[in-house]
Amino acid sequence: MESRTPYQPRIADAQLAERLAHAGAVVIRGAKWCGKTRTAEQVARSALYLQDPDERVSSLEMARTKPSLLLRGDQPRLIDEWQDAPQLWDAVRFSVDRAGGFGHYILTGSATPRRGQRPAHSGTGRFSFLTMRPMSLYESGESSGEVSLSALFSSPDDIEGIACGDVEDVALQVFRGGWPEAVARGEGADTTIPADYVAAVAEEDISEVDGVARSPADARLVMRAYARCSSTMAQSKAIRLSITQRKDPIAKSTFDSYVSALRRLYVFEDLEAWRPSLRDKVRISATPTRHFVDPSLAAAAMGATPGMLLRDVPTLGVLFESLVVRDLRVYASAMRAEVLHYHDVSGLEADAVVVAPDGGWGAIEVKLSPYAADEASRSLQRLARRVDRDSAGGPAFLAVITSGGYAYRRDDGVYVIPASCLAP
Repeated sequence: MESRTPYQPRIADAQLAERLAHAGAVVIRGAKWCGKTRTAEQVARSALYLQDPDERVSSLEMARTKPSLLLRGDQPRLIDEWQDAPQLWDAVRFSVDRAGGFGHYILTGSATPRRGQRPAHSGTGRFSFLTMRPMSLYESGESSGEVSLSALFSSPDDIEGIACGDVEDVALQVFRGGWPEAVARGEGADTTIPADYVAAVAEEDISEVDGVARSPADARLVMRAYARCSSTMAQSKAIRLSITQRKDPIAKSTFDSYVSALRRLYVFEDLEAWRPSLRDKVRISATPTRHFVDPSLAAAAMGATPGMLLRDVPTLGVLFESLVVRDLRVYASAMRAEVLHYHDVSGLEADAVVVAPDGGWGAIEVKLSPYAADEASRSLQRLARRVDRDSAGGPAFLAVITSGGYAYRRDDGVYVIPASCLAP
């Protein structure tokens, strides 16, 4: 169970309530320590904690012999870390089928089940899925929320806002991350949670996720190499070959196994490519942008501190981009939108493209310095002209997200928005 600090409201609260009203069971998935259990506990009326050491052995045995007994309890019933007993998935599905109606169960999971232990049925029509991530700046109280992402799709004539901090605050936010426990402690640069997280993944989780023994040292090297490629479209081979601390190069199959395990643990969360139809015959890259689920894990994997980041502005810049991508994903999820990126062979790019369920889209460039808005604005406008409007429509908005300054609409129509002004 997660620590008993006061609960901090999450954007996922409303999403969970909405899904419980329309599905028999809701599956909350995401990285460990991001707050899944605490969010589920706010509405659950009973709970089964499969990682409770006092009950774990008997619970796992019961899951193998008569899983229906573990479903007994007031509903909605929370089943925490359900992937430890994959048999419960089919038991929940059967229970939902028999009972009918909505809002019976909440399942949380911080890893996908091992191969060979996955449920026999997908849960289509019975389960709704909700992905949670570490806290955004708005959830941690470090964004004023003066500029709504969803409102940008209506292309307001004007926006306004003032950044809630400066580049030193950004370095602290990147280093600390959006982990609820770290935010609640309020210790800023003194928190060790991201470093503890990386250590736990390397020492235990990466082997436990699928039962394959892996080297903690190599796990750290893979995470460090990935961290150095944050916010880039580095090819998998290039990331692997950048690992030079070993006597022998890491084998491709071994590297791929580590990366796959880290994705299943929701440690890595790449940003996939947006591929609209273009007016020009320009090839669009399908390579994802490399990201951790939270920039603090990349910083921890590299051994960075806030002071080091302030002295290494390029690294701070790419980790700030990861922070913005994390927040955009959280905000976009509230409107069931998707966050992607764009890059073509001519070099034209957008760090993020928010695509709404109706196909509307907005392109975003992320710049650590507010003074880079002119160049970023010109790039976004070139992208907007390149997209075939007959198939994709014109952009709902173009925006440059920065680390400080003011939120405003430029004369060319491009919005400039500090990350600490954004909200859903």
